[in-house]
Amino acid sequence: QVHLVESRGGLVEAGGSMRLSCTASGSVFTLDAMGWYRQAPGKQRELVALITNGGKTTFADSVKGRFTISRVNTDVTVYLQMNNLKPEDTAVYYCYAKTGITHQELGEPEDYWGQGTQVTVTS
Repeated sequence: QVHLVESRGGLVEAGGSMRLSCTASGSVFTLDAMGWYRQAPGKQRELVALITNGGKTTFADSVKGRFTISRVNTDVTVYLQMNNLKPEDTAVYYCYAKTGITHQELGEPEDYWGQGTQVTVTS
């Protein structure tokens, strides 16, 4: 099992920046990717950014050029740096960790989720 602990979000003005962090503990050796999803009121949860153990990154089109994701493997911590924030970035942000396929086949859960943290961007 893996436990994900997120940093606290908060309130920021449009154009501002915020950094979220998420640290994994437990069976972290089973993970092959970590990242962030978000869910705005009345909308489906969507992928924001993902980074694999090999460093490959994926971003939602809406955040490309504004958000970056990085990972400190020694601490199994993933950071989401959010710049030039917009009101439409307001959402609950969830840390996400994906189990490698080999470990899934051995019975490990497919993925894990953090508890979520609110990010509010004011105009």
